[in-house]
Amino acid sequence: MKLTDTALRTIKPTGKPQKHSDGGGLYLYISPSGGKLWRMDYRFEGKRKTLSFGPYPTISLRDARKLRDEAKDKLIKGIDPSAQKKAAKAALRFETENGFEAVAREWFDKHKESWVEHHGKKIIARLEKDIFPLLGAKPIMSITAPELLEALRRIESRGAVDTAHRALQTCGQIFRYAIATGRAERDVAADLRDALATAKPVNFASITEPKAVGVLLREIDAYPGNLVVKAALQIAPYVFVRPGELRKAEWTEFDLEAAEWRIPAAKMKMKEVHIVPLARQVVNILKDLRQYTGHSRFLFPSMRANSAPISDVTLLAALRRMGYDKTEMTVHGFRSMASTLLNEMGYNRDWIERQLAHGERNSVRAAYNYAEYLPERRRMMQEWADYLDELRTVKN
Repeated sequence: MKLTDTALRTIKPTGKPQKHSDGGGLYLYISPSGGKLWRMDYRFEGKRKTLSFGPYPTISLRDARKLRDEAKDKLIKGIDPSAQKKAAKAALRFETENGFEAVAREWFDKHKESWVEHHGKKIIARLEKDIFPLLGAKPIMSITAPELLEALRRIESRGAVDTAHRALQTCGQIFRYAIATGRAERDVAADLRDALATAKPVNFASITEPKAVGVLLREIDAYPGNLVVKAALQIAPYVFVRPGELRKAEWTEFDLEAAEWRIPAAKMKMKEVHIVPLARQVVNILKDLRQYTGHSRFLFPSMRANSAPISDVTLLAALRRMGYDKTEMTVHGFRSMASTLLNEMGYNRDWIERQLAHGERNSVRAAYNYAEYLPERRRMMQEWADYLDELRTVKN
């Protein structure tokens, strides 16, 4: 006797397993605890098998009958519906585990410890915003160059050409990781090297004309704002580290007696220890500053929370307050200022590049080169500081 919806709603658990048949091998299985599951018994190649369709009432009587009929049609064609269902689940699991997003996040987790925090955040944010929505669910092995190009073109179309190039570079690294782990056969990103518009080099606004540098230094000395911010701006021209390295500087990294600042590898973009020789002028500024912030972990603690450094916009806001807009000067511009003028003054380019902590292509060599040219760099940094003081005093 076939089942009805009315009969199904009235079935109660008895504490023992129950089977209520609907014909054709289909029945509703009632567990001792009351769970209701649709099942179908059948024979394939002489073996008795059971196929599960899911719970009632999630799967209605009508749906269960449809699934039964589909299964019987497969049996007529010589297909084992249970084996086919397992294969479909395995294929779905394979696609899920080997989708672009899954592989990308695995790659990211493998490498994030080797990057400074903000760099890692930029990489994953770029993927989440621009790549995952289009390609994240696709098996990485099936992604074609035109599909990847479509995602990159969307970035390019909003004028973010440099971001598109960076996303392409990241995708190439992910594809190569997938190849190494057996989930892709080729790097389709390599096919797109010439497919994007040429990215314009990003130049940070900087003052490099000597007289204008002198004016800037005098403006900083006269800065009427927060003393900590003023000290950071005063130090920036002498040390030309990256803005993040400057604002996150900690007192434990400094040896004022040795006139040296050692920035830990974990804080550096290239993950290498970086030594900054401190000119006499910088040591004097730091000795004065220590009276105000020596009790803090950071040289330049936030005005809101002593346990955190000043924000990444604080120094930039100070420059704007002094009248320098984004086309004239940035905090990063102190690095360009030093690089341009020191090269013009004839200093050894290798000394300058090492002091700027630009990346060493040979990573093994770089691990041992943080002290390279250190005596020469100490002399250069003191002579540079003396030169800045000369510019500061020239007013016409």
